[in-house]
Amino acid sequence: MPHDDFQMEPVEGLPERPPEGENILWQGRPDWLALTREALNLNWILGYFVLLALWRGISVVDQVGVVGAVQAASPFLILGAVVGLILAVMGYVMARATVYTITNRRVAMRIGAALTVTLNLPYQWIGSADLKLRKNGSGTIVMSLLGETRLSYLVCWPHVRPWKMAPTQPALRCIPDAEKVARLLAEHATTRVAEVKAQTPQVSPVPAE
Repeated sequence: MPHDDFQMEPVEGLPERPPEGENILWQGRPDWLALTREALNLNWILGYFVLLALWRGISVVDQVGVVGAVQAASPFLILGAVVGLILAVMGYVMARATVYTITNRRVAMRIGAALTVTLNLPYQWIGSADLKLRKNGSGTIVMSLLGETRLSYLVCWPHVRPWKMAPTQPALRCIPDAEKVARLLAEHATTRVAEVKAQTPQVSPVPAE
């Protein structure tokens, strides 16, 4: 009998229904191919095996001829194709297991194919958000957290800024229409932070007698 690990979610991507007054503005997933290329270095790894094949073929072509050189190089190409397929499957599974959610109060990230974790990042925790945009309109939004908020790089990978571990910066990786999503996040984050500040009681210092 098939089983869906996420069928218990009352709302896809969230562990519970949003409280009254909180509205979901956007939900999305990483583009699986872009995630595989960027996070798993698919292009570099395939290029490495192609270089190995070329090196092997060139090194023996004067001894066994062109046909023999192709045969000598082919194992590297086959191995590269197998590794590339494995990485593609991994990237697809990671992307399908991910749901990014932006509401009028927070950013939520359901991540993890084997160990599922949901990160809830209220706008008050986010100091800044930087957009890395690509020519095709997709991109990554990297968030810097304020104060003592700390996240595990290994638990959050690959949904983080690469190689930034102290502190870890969570990221919405390889999302379509990234510029539109970044504007939406910035607009509602600014509004929400202003609302929270307005609701916070202002305590005036009492002069000493």
